[in-house]
Amino acid sequence: MSISQVLLPEFDQEMANTRKLLECVPEGKWDYKPHEKSMPLGRLAGHIAELPGWSKMIMEIDHLNLDEGDMKPFVPASRKELLDAFDKGVREGRAAIAAATDDHLHKHWSMTFGGQKIIDSPRAEVLRTWCFNHLIHHRAQLGVYLRLNNVAIPGMYGPSADDMAAMQKAGKPA
Repeated sequence: MSISQVLLPEFDQEMANTRKLLECVPEGKWDYKPHEKSMPLGRLAGHIAELPGWSKMIMEIDHLNLDEGDMKPFVPASRKELLDAFDKGVREGRAAIAAATDDHLHKHWSMTFGGQKIIDSPRAEVLRTWCFNHLIHHRAQLGVYLRLNNVAIPGMYGPSADDMAAMQKAGKPA
């Protein structure tokens, strides 16, 4: 089994879970921050939406220098724009992973910021750490933002507390 065939089922599961949460992002709360040091909700949701597209970028270039200003933060103007960007990144990222050879996934990819090397690892490792795990980390943050705004949270790896409450209310065993 190729590396891409191993990565794709995880990619598909995490992207499906992420989309469920992004669908819950409320309009009109883009500036909400749970703490002064926190990223605004719109920027956080936008960052999550742009991460699947990093898969394509990681397959296409060998090095990213964030000091060059090529990466502009995505802040959506609406939930539709958020979901459209996410869906595009998922399509393109998945296609790039599916087309990658094992040799290509073993080649190192690097990123620098402030003159410091932040990442220098095989592409397969970069995908897992900086695309999949990074997305899951920020998705959890978004879940907290949503919970603090009384938005029901869908389950990711089984029913959430909100799913359980809805099932109990409907008279179904939880």
